[in-house]
Amino acid sequence: MAGNPFSKLFGQSPIRPIQEHIELAHQCAEQLTPFIDAALASDWGKAETIYQTISEIENNADEAKTHLRANLPNSLMMPVDRSDLLVMVTQQDEIANCTKDIAGIMLGRQMHIPSEIADQMRTFVGLAIETSAQAVKAVNEMDELLELGFKGRVLNVVEDLVKELNRLEHENDELQIEVRAALFKIESDLPPVNVIFLYKVIEWVGALADAAQSAGGKLQLLIAR
Repeated sequence: MAGNPFSKLFGQSPIRPIQEHIELAHQCAEQLTPFIDAALASDWGKAETIYQTISEIENNADEAKTHLRANLPNSLMMPVDRSDLLVMVTQQDEIANCTKDIAGIMLGRQMHIPSEIADQMRTFVGLAIETSAQAVKAVNEMDELLELGFKGRVLNVVEDLVKELNRLEHENDELQIEVRAALFKIESDLPPVNVIFLYKVIEWVGALADAAQSAGGKLQLLIAR
């Protein structure tokens, strides 16, 4: 942001802290890959270690969010609204929150994922993480987008990134329906309480992708203005 005139006149831009925050949230989500593998292998010792890592990163993200909110000026000399940035940060934070909720409930209950849906769950979780990664790419273009006044080459880049983000989130929605349908076919063979919590985990994985899409998709509104 060294070349940004707003940064020179009014101090540090809030954009870099927002980018750092979503990077932390995504780091949290990335831990779901080894966590799910550990859970599928019933390696709860390893799952506990990964959960502690998730908790630490989520706590760092919370601290970054609190610091950003406390230091975001009420009036920004930038072509974006303060409220829009706060909403973006809230959505980013949900990526980390959903990750911790998923890992927490699975670890706490030592949740068994039926072998019939194991591969689908891996794919489903992986796609949610990919959606989060795409949101990071989009948000990381914000500083250049602002510097160039929402025009030029970077505008097309951001529009393409957000388009791909929306595609990934939609694909995740479709896969969520498939995973639910697969679980429905076998739920009569499972303990009812386990089924309830499996549906909850599926819901939270979908919510993680939704939060990523909402955070990165906020750029569409900024561009439209």
